[in-house]
Amino acid sequence: MGLKYFSLIIYFGLLIACTAEKQEADQNALSDTLYHEQHRPQFHFSPPRNWMNDPNGLVYFDGEYHLFYQHYPDSNVWGPMHWGHAVSIDLVHWENLPIAIYPDSAGYIFSGSAVVDEKNSSGLGTGTQPPLVAMYTIHDPMKQQAGRNDYESQGIAYSNDKGGTWTKYTGNPVIPNPGNERDFRDPKVTWDEGSGQWVVVLAVKDHVAFWGSSDLKSWHHLSDFGTSLGSHGGVWECPDLFPLQCTESGETKWVLIVNINPGGPNGGSGSQYFIGQWDGTTFSPDADFIPFVTNEQGVWLDFGKDDYAGVTWSNAPLSPDQRLWIGWMSNWEYATVVPTTAWRSACTLPRELRLVHTESGFRLASDPVATLQQLRQQPLRTAPGVIDSILVLGKVPSMFELELDLQLPESGDFSVGLILENDSEESYRIGFDGHSNRFYSDRMAAGDHSFSDRFASAIHTAPRQSDSRHLQMHLYFDVSSVELFADDGSMVLTEIYFPSAPFSQVKLQAKGEPVKLSEATIYPLQSIW
Repeated sequence: MGLKYFSLIIYFGLLIACTAEKQEADQNALSDTLYHEQHRPQFHFSPPRNWMNDPNGLVYFDGEYHLFYQHYPDSNVWGPMHWGHAVSIDLVHWENLPIAIYPDSAGYIFSGSAVVDEKNSSGLGTGTQPPLVAMYTIHDPMKQQAGRNDYESQGIAYSNDKGGTWTKYTGNPVIPNPGNERDFRDPKVTWDEGSGQWVVVLAVKDHVAFWGSSDLKSWHHLSDFGTSLGSHGGVWECPDLFPLQCTESGETKWVLIVNINPGGPNGGSGSQYFIGQWDGTTFSPDADFIPFVTNEQGVWLDFGKDDYAGVTWSNAPLSPDQRLWIGWMSNWEYATVVPTTAWRSACTLPRELRLVHTESGFRLASDPVATLQQLRQQPLRTAPGVIDSILVLGKVPSMFELELDLQLPESGDFSVGLILENDSEESYRIGFDGHSNRFYSDRMAAGDHSFSDRFASAIHTAPRQSDSRHLQMHLYFDVSSVELFADDGSMVLTEIYFPSAPFSQVKLQAKGEPVKLSEATIYPLQSIW
């Protein structure tokens, strides 16, 4: 046995020996500055400290939204993965809970999902309430270091106390590696009423695989999808499969989300999706959707650099035309080196996904969850007018929401947008360019970007999905991030930045043809911490 393998076994043994008392002591040792450090998001979820990436195990049960996430509690860079844990009753305010699932001698605990086993099909429930069952990827670092390809398989854990504690199933792995599959991971489980079975979609390097089960323990392969469709600039990861009804027509489609790294629309990580039908065995994209996902093209859920690994909540109390989603607000090009120390990474805002019909066929639109409105303070409104150069909207706090309603000139010879500035002469720009018909995000002068030559090397852009002369921009600015929802959520763009001091002034700027301002409303936002 090599020294590195012996060291790993010792490490796993120490993890198993971790106790609730140690977690409590660590919590008590946190300083008074927790959640108020420089760059710390104030209304986005971030871990109390150290590393976080993908959201996992999103499930609603007994009045609580559970958010698990990839977590390394011992460092602010990626390491042996655990499942961190937080809960919320409103998707806005979060309560941090002890680590839910630890790595062990079988391997690290990679991304996965959780479901409510209503009928106790697994037989893992012991009380009157149905058990929660989580499926996750077991990543065996010893096999990987030995040069083998079969180092990832799928395991399950269950909880009979509403997600408070978790027990790993003794029969793991429930889906062994088929034998030579690299990147065999990120199971997303759903109950398929039509076929009367549990279905899991797995990412398998350049495609996804569907498996079926009657009891969450014994699984059989159903089909594969995607080797010749969609963006293939990198490895496929963190898939999701769910039905969604169109509010306008009442028609139901199946949505398949597939995250990819690299290969995103502005470089690095990104989230693409497909719309079609699921027959209980195979996924088939709509005929009018196929032209948009051929020749290495993707249809994107978010065009910004910093929205990845997004998945949806299971069992959420919603109508058939709603689905709740959240992503990881970073990018693997620089996630491990961004200038934060007490913690690294945050989640995007929770969003409601909608199925809308466009001239190109069905597409997804996104809205920030309505419960965020409880953070609003007294609004600041700007009177209607014309923007022909610079219009100062005034001083702003470091966290605010802005609703902007514009009438665009018929000519495409214009650009219009926002400029955020601080006292350190740093600035961030976001807006719309009529000539290219694209939104833009420019963080090249928005603060520190010395940590990566890929963070602010270019202006990031996104195509406008609408041809209306009426432009709505709904923006959320946190201490170190922006999320833009444009044209009723048909285009979304998420980016982070790191100014040396909070941005404190906002301006509107138009170039070329003047732009009519119908309304601008700023809502200062309260911190959730």
